[in-house]
Amino acid sequence: MTRPTGRRVTANLVLSLDGRYNGPGGPGDFAAFAPYVSSEVSRRQMSRIWPEATTALLGRLNAEGFMAYWPPVAEDAAADPHDRGYAKWLVDTEKVVFSTTLAEAPWERTRVVNAPAAEVVAGLKAEGEGDILANNSSSIIKPLLEADLVDRLYLLVVPEIAGGGQRLFEDGLPATKWSLAEQEVGASGEIALVYDRAR
Repeated sequence: MTRPTGRRVTANLVLSLDGRYNGPGGPGDFAAFAPYVSSEVSRRQMSRIWPEATTALLGRLNAEGFMAYWPPVAEDAAADPHDRGYAKWLVDTEKVVFSTTLAEAPWERTRVVNAPAAEVVAGLKAEGEGDILANNSSSIIKPLLEADLVDRLYLLVVPEIAGGGQRLFEDGLPATKWSLAEQEVGASGEIALVYDRAR
Protein backbone atom coordinates (compact mmCIF):
# COMPACT_ATOMS: atom_id res chain seq x y z
CA MET A 1 0.00 0.00 0.00
CA THR A 2 1.36 3.43 -0.95
CA ARG A 3 1.03 6.44 1.32
CA PRO A 4 0.95 10.09 0.26
CA THR A 5 4.20 11.92 0.96
CA GLY A 6 2.57 15.30 1.52
CA ARG A 7 3.68 16.54 -1.89
CA ARG A 8 1.70 19.58 -2.96
CA VAL A 9 0.09 19.73 -6.41
CA THR A 10 0.26 23.20 -7.96
CA ALA A 11 -0.99 24.61 -11.26
CA ASN A 12 -0.02 27.66 -13.29
CA LEU A 13 -2.13 29.32 -16.01
CA VAL A 14 -2.84 32.70 -17.64
CA LEU A 15 -6.52 33.65 -17.92
CA SER A 16 -8.56 36.43 -19.49
CA LEU A 17 -11.22 38.30 -17.49
CA ASP A 18 -13.81 35.93 -18.92
CA GLY A 19 -11.87 32.93 -17.66
CA ARG A 20 -10.38 31.75 -20.94
CA TYR A 21 -6.87 30.44 -21.57
CA ASN A 22 -6.97 30.96 -25.33
CA GLY A 23 -8.91 33.17 -27.69
CA PRO A 24 -11.69 32.49 -30.21
CA GLY A 25 -9.12 31.46 -32.83
CA GLY A 26 -8.46 28.20 -31.00
CA PRO A 27 -5.61 26.68 -28.96
CA GLY A 28 -2.94 28.82 -30.62
CA ASP A 29 -4.78 32.14 -30.20
CA PHE A 30 -2.95 34.03 -27.44
CA ALA A 31 -3.48 37.56 -28.79
CA ALA A 32 -5.27 38.70 -25.62
CA PHE A 33 -2.43 37.43 -23.42
CA ALA A 34 0.71 38.35 -25.38
CA PRO A 35 0.96 41.99 -24.18
CA TYR A 36 1.15 40.86 -20.54
CA VAL A 37 3.18 37.67 -20.31
CA SER A 38 6.57 39.42 -20.37
CA SER A 39 5.65 42.10 -17.81
CA GLU A 40 7.56 42.35 -14.53
CA VAL A 41 4.53 41.09 -12.61
CA SER A 42 4.22 38.11 -14.94
CA ARG A 43 7.92 37.34 -14.62
CA ARG A 44 7.74 37.54 -10.83
CA GLN A 45 4.75 35.20 -10.89
CA MET A 46 6.80 32.76 -12.98
CA SER A 47 9.53 32.96 -10.35
CA ARG A 48 7.00 31.91 -7.69
CA ILE A 49 5.89 28.71 -9.40
CA TRP A 50 9.08 26.66 -9.61
CA PRO A 51 11.41 27.01 -6.54
CA GLU A 52 9.49 24.37 -4.53
CA ALA A 53 8.67 22.17 -7.54
CA THR A 54 10.63 19.03 -8.38
CA THR A 55 8.29 17.64 -11.06
CA ALA A 56 6.75 19.43 -14.05
CA LEU A 57 3.60 18.08 -15.69
CA LEU A 58 3.19 19.08 -19.34
CA GLY A 59 0.89 18.26 -22.20
CA ARG A 60 2.65 17.25 -25.43
CA LEU A 61 2.04 20.54 -27.27
CA ASN A 62 3.34 22.63 -24.39
CA ALA A 63 6.30 20.30 -23.91
CA GLU A 64 7.28 20.67 -27.56
CA GLY A 65 6.99 24.45 -27.42
CA PHE A 66 8.69 24.80 -24.03
CA MET A 67 11.60 22.50 -24.81
CA ALA A 68 12.26 24.30 -28.07
CA TYR A 69 12.18 27.75 -26.45
CA TRP A 70 13.54 27.54 -22.89
CA PRO A 71 16.85 25.55 -23.04
CA PRO A 72 18.65 28.32 -25.00
CA VAL A 73 17.36 30.88 -22.45
CA ALA A 74 18.97 28.81 -19.67
CA GLU A 75 22.35 29.32 -21.35
CA ASP A 76 21.86 33.00 -22.23
CA ALA A 77 23.73 35.19 -19.74
CA ALA A 78 21.91 38.25 -21.11
CA ALA A 79 18.44 36.79 -20.49
CA ASP A 80 16.14 38.27 -17.86
CA PRO A 81 17.10 36.66 -14.49
CA HIS A 82 13.48 35.51 -13.89
CA ASP A 83 13.39 33.86 -17.33
CA ARG A 84 16.81 32.29 -16.92
CA GLY A 85 15.99 30.88 -13.47
CA TYR A 86 12.81 29.28 -14.76
CA ALA A 87 14.54 27.97 -17.87
CA LYS A 88 17.32 26.30 -15.86
CA TRP A 89 14.77 24.72 -13.56
CA LEU A 90 12.70 23.39 -16.49
CA VAL A 91 15.73 21.86 -18.18
CA ASP A 92 17.01 20.23 -14.98
CA THR A 93 13.79 19.07 -13.31
CA GLU A 94 11.88 15.81 -13.75
CA LYS A 95 9.27 16.22 -16.50
CA VAL A 96 6.19 14.08 -17.06
CA VAL A 97 4.66 14.61 -20.50
CA PHE A 98 1.12 13.42 -21.16
CA SER A 99 0.71 12.19 -24.71
CA THR A 100 -1.21 9.61 -26.71
CA THR A 101 1.12 9.96 -29.70
CA LEU A 102 4.71 10.20 -28.40
CA ALA A 103 6.38 6.82 -27.96
CA GLU A 104 9.45 8.17 -26.17
CA ALA A 105 10.60 11.50 -24.83
CA PRO A 106 12.96 13.56 -26.99
CA TRP A 107 14.12 15.51 -23.92
CA GLU A 108 16.36 14.66 -20.97
CA ARG A 109 14.86 13.89 -17.56
CA THR A 110 11.47 13.29 -19.18
CA ARG A 111 9.08 10.39 -19.27
CA VAL A 112 6.01 10.10 -21.44
CA VAL A 113 2.77 8.75 -20.01
CA ASN A 114 -0.52 7.84 -21.66
CA ALA A 115 -2.77 7.65 -18.61
CA PRO A 116 -5.32 9.82 -16.78
CA ALA A 117 -3.69 12.82 -15.09
CA ALA A 118 -5.39 12.17 -11.73
CA GLU A 119 -4.08 8.60 -11.68
CA VAL A 120 -0.52 9.66 -12.55
CA VAL A 121 -0.52 12.45 -9.96
CA ALA A 122 -1.82 10.12 -7.25
CA GLY A 123 1.20 7.91 -7.98
CA LEU A 124 3.61 10.86 -7.90
CA LYS A 125 2.19 12.02 -4.56
CA ALA A 126 3.08 8.63 -3.08
CA GLU A 127 6.80 9.01 -3.78
CA GLY A 128 9.51 11.66 -3.79
CA GLU A 129 9.27 15.18 -2.46
CA GLY A 130 8.67 18.73 -3.65
CA ASP A 131 5.76 20.30 -5.48
CA ILE A 132 4.24 18.69 -8.55
CA LEU A 133 3.59 21.59 -10.97
CA ALA A 134 0.98 21.30 -13.73
CA ASN A 135 2.74 23.86 -15.87
CA ASN A 136 0.46 25.91 -18.11
CA SER A 137 -1.23 22.79 -19.52
CA SER A 138 -5.01 23.05 -19.26
CA SER A 139 -5.44 19.45 -20.47
CA ILE A 140 -3.79 18.38 -17.20
CA ILE A 141 -5.07 21.11 -14.88
CA LYS A 142 -8.74 20.54 -15.71
CA PRO A 143 -8.86 16.85 -14.72
CA LEU A 144 -6.83 17.59 -11.59
CA LEU A 145 -9.39 20.25 -10.59
CA GLU A 146 -12.18 17.77 -11.32
CA ALA A 147 -10.50 15.28 -8.97
CA ASP A 148 -9.85 18.02 -6.35
CA LEU A 149 -6.12 17.28 -6.44
CA VAL A 150 -4.85 20.86 -6.88
CA ASP A 151 -3.48 22.40 -3.68
CA ARG A 152 -2.28 25.74 -5.06
CA LEU A 153 -3.29 27.82 -8.09
CA TYR A 154 -0.97 30.39 -9.67
CA LEU A 155 -3.11 32.54 -11.96
CA LEU A 156 -2.17 35.56 -14.04
CA VAL A 157 -5.40 37.35 -14.96
CA VAL A 158 -5.08 39.78 -17.85
CA PRO A 159 -7.44 42.76 -18.28
CA GLU A 160 -9.03 41.60 -21.53
CA ILE A 161 -12.23 39.80 -22.40
CA ALA A 162 -11.29 37.21 -25.01
CA GLY A 163 -14.91 36.77 -26.10
CA GLY A 164 -14.38 33.16 -27.10
CA GLY A 165 -12.03 30.26 -26.58
CA GLN A 166 -11.69 27.60 -23.94
CA ARG A 167 -12.43 28.17 -20.25
CA LEU A 168 -10.57 26.73 -17.29
CA PHE A 169 -13.48 26.65 -14.85
CA GLU A 170 -16.37 24.85 -16.48
CA ASP A 171 -19.66 23.60 -15.07
CA GLY A 172 -19.38 20.30 -13.27
CA LEU A 173 -16.30 21.03 -11.15
CA PRO A 174 -16.68 20.11 -7.48
CA ALA A 175 -17.43 23.05 -5.21
CA THR A 176 -14.22 24.04 -3.42
CA LYS A 177 -12.98 26.88 -1.20
CA TRP A 178 -9.70 28.72 -1.74
CA SER A 179 -7.71 31.24 0.30
CA LEU A 180 -5.70 34.07 -1.24
CA ALA A 181 -2.00 33.64 -0.41
CA GLU A 182 -0.53 36.40 -2.57
CA GLN A 183 -1.51 39.05 -5.10
CA GLU A 184 0.28 41.62 -7.22
CA VAL A 185 -1.09 44.12 -9.73
CA GLY A 186 0.88 45.17 -12.80
CA ALA A 187 1.03 48.58 -14.44
CA SER A 188 -1.15 47.40 -17.33
CA GLY A 189 -3.81 45.93 -15.05
CA GLU A 190 -2.66 42.31 -15.05
CA ILE A 191 -3.07 40.61 -11.67
CA ALA A 192 -0.89 37.79 -10.35
CA LEU A 193 -2.85 35.67 -7.88
CA VAL A 194 -1.82 32.74 -5.70
CA TYR A 195 -4.65 30.69 -4.17
CA ASP A 196 -4.32 27.79 -1.73
CA ARG A 197 -6.98 25.12 -1.48
CA ALA A 198 -8.72 25.42 1.91
CA ARG A 199 -9.09 21.82 3.07
